[in-house]
Amino acid sequence: MAPKRPKGAGALEKEARPALSPAPAKPGSNQLYAALDLGTNSCRMLIARPQGSGFHVVDSFSKSVQLGAGLEKTGRLSRGSMSRTLQALRICQQKLRRNKVRNMRLVATEACRRAHNGAEFMRRIQRDTGLRLDIIRPEEEAQLAVISCAPLVSRKTENLLVVDIGGGSTELVWIDISKVPKKERAQAIMRLHSGFKQAKGEVPQAKVVDWISVPLGVATLRDQFNDVEDDAARFALMSWFFEENLADFTPYQSAQPQERFQIVGTSGTVTTVAASHLGLKRYDRTKVDGLRMTSDQIDKVIHSYLAMGPEGRQTDPRIGQDRSALIMSGAAILQALMRCWPTDRLSVADRGLREGLLYAQMSADGVLEEGAY
Repeated sequence: MAPKRPKGAGALEKEARPALSPAPAKPGSNQLYAALDLGTNSCRMLIARPQGSGFHVVDSFSKSVQLGAGLEKTGRLSRGSMSRTLQALRICQQKLRRNKVRNMRLVATEACRRAHNGAEFMRRIQRDTGLRLDIIRPEEEAQLAVISCAPLVSRKTENLLVVDIGGGSTELVWIDISKVPKKERAQAIMRLHSGFKQAKGEVPQAKVVDWISVPLGVATLRDQFNDVEDDAARFALMSWFFEENLADFTPYQSAQPQERFQIVGTSGTVTTVAASHLGLKRYDRTKVDGLRMTSDQIDKVIHSYLAMGPEGRQTDPRIGQDRSALIMSGAAILQALMRCWPTDRLSVADRGLREGLLYAQMSADGVLEEGAY
């Protein structure tokens, strides 16, 4: 399947639809919002209250459901994966009811986009749980990843690459903020919640140079090379194959300046590599979120994973059993990105689609305060 994006850098000239419809009535700032992300591997939800220019989480949920198991071979969601997902969604429904949440956005991503029975499963979810999930377009998934990472963007950054490594796909967005005053750069990125094509006005804007959704994530890439027995050979093949899928991404075709350039990576892969780099025995979000890593530091961690072998990775507490089967495909993607755009400023983001969904809803409803994010 080819990467999903407009053709060439000029593709953003077309009118883009907004990511969210405006709320029928403006909620109060004390009302709760919910965001649910049903991905290829996991079902995750946050319930939060607006607070200043951000939000305060009051409840959360995360469960590995492996919704995309077997999808590469059959093109369909299996009975077992749908059953696991429904069990998780029933827990989410109970939390939403208990917290009396009225403002919510519940979405499904690549697995449901690709599955022949994806739309049918959405109807079954609504029938069995009362929850209405939207299968979102790759462009909206990319938008949400971008705005969730806005608080981590340095004021010195002029060219930004946001990378979201998912289970079924990987989104890359290249943003030029060189024309935006330093103190307004985070806010300019937040405004992309309404679409990558911004209406011209007096307010300085972040310019999306190009974006791409590669239909290869940690699960789909692993499944495509599952028949390669040698651990190191499989890793190398995955990394080079992923890079081949970047050929149509405009920044890949032309050399980019390395000064004032920043990559923000959001995914379980990036946070796991960061935790391994720090030598954490127990994961600590406060130490990982916002951490900056160099290409050499990332490469050192990846080589340590290869040295461990499959059995060693399963028993390493920094990786964990659930992620051990997926970490090398994620590391292959990360290595390909570092090979294309080496940097000493990769910012680790322990945040993603759920945070983006919350920011987008609250920003559209006008319940966030203006200021530094």
